[in-house]
Amino acid sequence: MTPGAADVLFDGESLARQFVLLTRALLESGSVAAVLERVVFAARALVPGADLVSVTLRSDDEAFHTPVWTDRVADDLDQLQYRFGEGACVEAARPGGPGMALSDDLGTDDRWPRFGRAAAEVGFRSLVSTALLPDAVRPRLSGALNVYSRQRNAFATEDRDVLLLLATHASLALATTRAVRRGELEAEQLRRAIDSRDLIGQAKGVLMARRGISAEEAFDLLRRTSQDMNLKLRELAQTVVGRREELDLPDLGGR
Repeated sequence: MTPGAADVLFDGESLARQFVLLTRALLESGSVAAVLERVVFAARALVPGADLVSVTLRSDDEAFHTPVWTDRVADDLDQLQYRFGEGACVEAARPGGPGMALSDDLGTDDRWPRFGRAAAEVGFRSLVSTALLPDAVRPRLSGALNVYSRQRNAFATEDRDVLLLLATHASLALATTRAVRRGELEAEQLRRAIDSRDLIGQAKGVLMARRGISAEEAFDLLRRTSQDMNLKLRELAQTVVGRREELDLPDLGGR
């Protein structure tokens, strides 16, 4: 995910409630990127072993790319797979590939020796990738939902079932979009990142003026509060900017 598209931590809602929210996002959103973003953060919240989540898409020119992720490290790991031409997300994203590709110990997995060793060296041992649009025809994209874990044997059967459901939501978002292309997604992600950066900057200004703190302290306060309140950073920033006159800022995360 582009810098500025901030983390969101889902609260303790039931699994059913999470899928209601995803379905609503799918029906109401005009943005496939927004649906994919919600899917990756839902996966991180709903799968206990998930440390990083990303989406791989395969363009009609057969190039792989990662339009959304929960952490930049996920994109880095995806890029290793694209470069080496091996790994779960590469296999699952190819038309005609497996519906799901799984490794319980990347460090010893002889199917993907270069990628597996590289992932294990930076502390990631398990990976599961679930196919998106396995029957995609051009100009639609095929792809995969990827979940990385620092633990070995991280993904139970029920976790894989959850990922299949989440992958279905992502697939529907892609299937209902005519010719989603890499450039279109990248342009939308850039716009969303710029919008987020501007909002966060404005919110920092409000906090600096009201609290007499530095820009770094204001950003840290926003970041910690977004985690405590289970809100995306940009959503919290929008609230701070939109309700600057009525917010009780001294209670906003404390100091």
